[in-house]
Amino acid sequence: MQLSSVKSNYISLNFTFKWVFATFLGFLLSLLMIEVSEKPDMSILEAAIGSLTISIPQSYLLRQSIFPGKWVLSTLFSWIIIAVIGVGVLGWTVTISAFLPTRIFLGIIVGGIGGLLIGISQWCLAIPPSFPSAWKWIFVNIISWMIAMPIGSTIGLFLHRITNLFLGEVVGLAITWLLVAILTGISAVKIIKDL
Repeated sequence: MQLSSVKSNYISLNFTFKWVFATFLGFLLSLLMIEVSEKPDMSILEAAIGSLTISIPQSYLLRQSIFPGKWVLSTLFSWIIIAVIGVGVLGWTVTISAFLPTRIFLGIIVGGIGGLLIGISQWCLAIPPSFPSAWKWIFVNIISWMIAMPIGSTIGLFLHRITNLFLGEVVGLAITWLLVAILTGISAVKIIKDL
């Protein structure tokens, strides 16, 4: 009994680590193709490229539970919708406001909207109905982005002010992606275990 618990915890930790690594590596690779900027919206092509660099490595990890093509397409669809409605492409655009309370507020709102769209799309289009608690994935995404966006944006603002380099904002976005990866990775393990 004790051994199975240790093995289960190891598997969960192993998956979470791989999820964080795949998601964060996908973000770093996307930086080679997408220009991070202060503009409030990015092109649909940039949204598509960004979503593919994130979702393809994730789909590889999920391949035994979720059909990879569905995961990639559902993620692609949600990011394109986010770009089309003008929310800004989460994780690649920086709030233009230098006023900290505005950044925090916008991070929460934009993170919530983006997380909702990503969560619904992946839940409806990719996650099989055989997962009894799959609906929780919507809330996982909402909460993850609502937490990560303001934290990353705040850190980015402070680093930008300290260094006078826009690179500080990029570091803030990297922290946002790292937090999202950790929070969604931990939750993905729990949802998969419910199967």
